[in-house]
Amino acid sequence: MFIDSFFNRFVLPEDLKESLGNSSWRCYPETKEQLLELCYGPTHSSRYDVSYSIPGIGIVKEAEVVRCKNGPVVNFMEDYMRRRDPDCMRIGDDLPTDKPRFKDVYGYEFSKLRAETMQWFETQGVIMLPFHAGGKYYGYDALMICPANAAFFALSLANMQGFVSIHDVPRGYTPRAIIYVAPPFRMTHFAGKQVVVHQRSENLHEVFAYNLYPGPSAKKGVFSMLLDIGENEGWVTNHASAAILETPYENEVVFMHEGASGGGKSEMLEEIHKEEDGKILLGTHLVSGEDYFLTMRETCKIHPIADDMIMSHKSFQNGSGHLVIADAEDGWFLRMDGDNYYGNSPMYERISIHPPEPLEFFNMDGTPGATCLIWEHVLESTGKPCTNPRVIIPRDMIENIVPGNQPVEVDVRSFGVRMPPSTVMEPNYGVMGMVQFVPTSIAWLWRLVSPRGFKNPSIADSGAGSGLKAEGVGSYWPFCTGKKVTQANLLLRQMLDTPNTLNILIPNQHIGAYRVGFMGEWLTREYLARRNGTVRMKHLVKARCPLFGYSLDEMKIDGQYVRRTFLRPELQSKLGYEGYDAGVKILTDFMKNQLMEFITDELDPIGRQIINLCLHDAPLEEYLAITPMNIK
Repeated sequence: MFIDSFFNRFVLPEDLKESLGNSSWRCYPETKEQLLELCYGPTHSSRYDVSYSIPGIGIVKEAEVVRCKNGPVVNFMEDYMRRRDPDCMRIGDDLPTDKPRFKDVYGYEFSKLRAETMQWFETQGVIMLPFHAGGKYYGYDALMICPANAAFFALSLANMQGFVSIHDVPRGYTPRAIIYVAPPFRMTHFAGKQVVVHQRSENLHEVFAYNLYPGPSAKKGVFSMLLDIGENEGWVTNHASAAILETPYENEVVFMHEGASGGGKSEMLEEIHKEEDGKILLGTHLVSGEDYFLTMRETCKIHPIADDMIMSHKSFQNGSGHLVIADAEDGWFLRMDGDNYYGNSPMYERISIHPPEPLEFFNMDGTPGATCLIWEHVLESTGKPCTNPRVIIPRDMIENIVPGNQPVEVDVRSFGVRMPPSTVMEPNYGVMGMVQFVPTSIAWLWRLVSPRGFKNPSIADSGAGSGLKAEGVGSYWPFCTGKKVTQANLLLRQMLDTPNTLNILIPNQHIGAYRVGFMGEWLTREYLARRNGTVRMKHLVKARCPLFGYSLDEMKIDGQYVRRTFLRPELQSKLGYEGYDAGVKILTDFMKNQLMEFITDELDPIGRQIINLCLHDAPLEEYLAITPMNIK
């Protein structure tokens, strides 16, 4: 683990090579077990403080690591450090970008801070951890440089992207991406704020993480790397979940679900929720209070593929007209805020209590020698449980998961949007039917805007008005380092090249005057899986709103019909055409406003045509003229 001859296997930037050559000592984990033990410090203690001596301030304790039976539990001392700051990305290079540049924000060139960072590493014992950005099967050679006393951070990366032993690193290993972890700079240079600086070049993407919460760097930083590499190579890492749905008749259909935070990505991997008596609560009418139920003898079996980052690499695409995908991660950084009591998430509880190997927990109540329980969240300074408790679970521990080395063709590509209650008396934009079938052109527009929508539990910026906010192109824009229009063009090309993948929109929370939660997503999944991911034109009617494409005229599942008012909200007595049209205006005005920023000289001409259709309230037929739907 401390053999210096390993150092010569790496081809590194000159300043990094010099810095590490002068460092106190270097560590090269040979096994994950070694890396795990480093998390507990040089004395292998049961509770280890991660602290730094900072000139002018003194000793600052950033985090503590507790040794529990089922793995290390990491807790940060500040509430602020227990979640990702959405305004932490800075760009340290001069390549094209729409994100804040370091020199514009702080008034000096990043090269100065880079040199100081390299000098700091000379004073540290460091871990050199190779990994594959994008997962062990299809990822790119990468490297993390981390202070040894923050080994928990290196372990989080190894769990999410796959551990690579130093013995598996060949001579001449040239990283395509490097993550540098330098925690004290948060206090000395950034007034305690999380800052992550990205420095890009043609052959190297570097991420300087000046904080110890892994979300912006070990997790989303890797997402940024892949998006940047994809910009250069012509492919996209989608922000989505995916699963194979196996019907009771053993048919298999692949669903990929995108959307802004709160759009139902995690829920796509969940079993359909049932009442105690086995019935399915389709929805509750908010005015009358009436509940609407269905019964289903059998539901589909879920085989998860990915839960957040999906690699749609150009080498996967096979000319079938279907999008081909694979998981871009080797482990899932799962948030457990919804798990508040035993029995709430049986699968994850079972895995985390008796894991085949130690897991890593964040923001949970850990006691040395005890078992960390994922429903016991650490209390914050407010006295309330932390809203961002996490556990990293390697994907091969997930039940029925599709092996990561098997790219799969997507049959149905859905996009989820949180919707508010909407009636004629209080009209709002929650007027989308349970499922809307849309041509590629309209599906692309929704991904350019990626509305967050109604009462998003993940975002603390619910302002006045309708609550509509754009998460940005692909819903992965917060992690992009380049330009919006570049990603818009890449997404358009991806979707135009895959016309045989069916595009749909799915609302959650409300459909007009009905409260539905995520039931629309689950029932649509069941409906389409039983039909091999297809729909017949005879079952469709043009939606009253062109941006909704087609609505189902009827939906029959397991011998039962779903009420038409769930499929076509304008037929609801408490909404009607008047309330529906008022809601559509709120939505279309928002979409038009957001789309204007994409109209630049760099936009693909086809994309310009599509956006102009929306800006001029074009009917559905004009979208279909550009991108016909492959529906009989």
